[in-house]
Amino acid sequence: MLSTGSNYDEVRQRFRWRIPARYNIGVDVCDKWADDPGRVALIHLRKDGEVERYSFRDLKRLSNALANALTAHGTKRGDRIGILLPQAPETAVAHIAAYKLGAIAVPLFTLFGAEALEYRLADSGAKVLITDTVGLSKLAEIRERLPALELVLSIDGPADGALSFHGEVDKARDGFQPVDTAADDPALIIYTSGTTGPPKGALHAHRVLLGHLPGVEFPHEFFPQDGDLFWTPADWAWIGGLIDVLLPSLHHGVPVLAHRFAKFDPEAAFHLMAEHGVRNAFMPPTALKMMRQAAPAGVRPGLAVRSIGSGGESLGTELLDWGHQTFGLVINEFYGQTECNLVVSNCAGLMPVKAGSMGRAVPGHEVAIVDDAGNVLADGEVGTIAVKRSDPVMFLEYWQNHEATARKFAGDWLLTGDTGRRDEDGYFRFAGREDDVITSGGYRIGPGEIEDCLLRHPAVAMAAVVGIPDPIRTERVKAFIVLDQKAAASEALAADIQNHVKTRLAAYEYPRDVEFVDSLPLTATGKIMRRELRKRQTAKASV
Repeated sequence: MLSTGSNYDEVRQRFRWRIPARYNIGVDVCDKWADDPGRVALIHLRKDGEVERYSFRDLKRLSNALANALTAHGTKRGDRIGILLPQAPETAVAHIAAYKLGAIAVPLFTLFGAEALEYRLADSGAKVLITDTVGLSKLAEIRERLPALELVLSIDGPADGALSFHGEVDKARDGFQPVDTAADDPALIIYTSGTTGPPKGALHAHRVLLGHLPGVEFPHEFFPQDGDLFWTPADWAWIGGLIDVLLPSLHHGVPVLAHRFAKFDPEAAFHLMAEHGVRNAFMPPTALKMMRQAAPAGVRPGLAVRSIGSGGESLGTELLDWGHQTFGLVINEFYGQTECNLVVSNCAGLMPVKAGSMGRAVPGHEVAIVDDAGNVLADGEVGTIAVKRSDPVMFLEYWQNHEATARKFAGDWLLTGDTGRRDEDGYFRFAGREDDVITSGGYRIGPGEIEDCLLRHPAVAMAAVVGIPDPIRTERVKAFIVLDQKAAASEALAADIQNHVKTRLAAYEYPRDVEFVDSLPLTATGKIMRRELRKRQTAKASV
């Protein structure tokens, strides 16, 4: 959708949304490319090291057959279909089939435990679950408490209570007439990562893919270009893997490398990207930090990466510098959330990148800093990051939760729940979650800037900052530090880290408490769960 220009303002002014009244994700990402039998859609690196290639024609044939098989079992328009699978061809096929049916896909993370799965399957009222042997073992604990679940398909073959995914597909016709869906018809429910309260199901319409396109094309330097090949270590169950990588790539006819490590291995990631000629990658900040630990500096041989996008936590100067030395490019930080994704971004080829900034509003989106009533604040003021409706990337509602949906909006603005500020050039800087903001001595302190500063200390590998109760200041800043492998915890090192922040930011921002830890609690998408650190601190104080 984006057209190139000489500067940001020109690209933004040229942009126009083109959202048709009738639109179906499944048809868009698959059928329109299927006339070319040799056009590769997926390159699947299996666990045994073998490589499988699937064309768009393969995806059309398989998704049509699955849609027919599901229809034969009574699945109909509007039914929810849980998809509990890793990065695999069957995952893409299941999504495409669900959209063609007019059903609602419910992507589920493979590392969820039984309780997490039960919550999401029960809350969504899923009628179908497509999974594998690992998923079936978790389902066995909870299935009797899921009365809406009628059909289970396993990609590993038939099992107790599950039919064979491939067996059902093989015996079904591969001709299917997709349901005629409107762009505003519901297509999928993606559950929030639960950093604040229980997860909520963000219901998205088919148009959400079109709404994502500018936010994918911008940080990936006007994606697609000849020879592009996309990969992410992020699971396709999350919005970052599914609609930041898989579906927009297929929309553009660009192949996707399908492989997710059981446990992220930075050296293996470097090797994978070099061996398969990955040109575009979405890398969560945690993955980048681990790769930096494995390869502190210097260009890695064999890489052909053209663009890297990252979001979820601030990257900071050190990580940006390392990315430039290692990949020969600027990692473009972007911002969004499950309910309204990819609305702010950098694009180094078009505009200067400011370290610590998430970038500017992606063309097509109107983003501002507002107060609690939805009034736009002046540049430089800290407030809530908000997106103006109606926006095609914006969710329809929280599934069966009208009160939470209403609280998400103030007037014409969707409130992200994140605080930040905009500078005079239109760049947005993240301050923190509203519940992560620290109030100390009359100051409102966002943890992001302090964490960025901490990461510039040579002994710090990862850091998280929270506010803890203080009888005088209301709260004081506490830092949880994961040290570099070469560093050893000591009081002297803690004092040096404190002074590092005090002399670089401000006296009121330095961490008055430092705790060295082996690891930090992270969501499945790699975001720091600061509320867990606060809980840990509260429990410790009560002993």
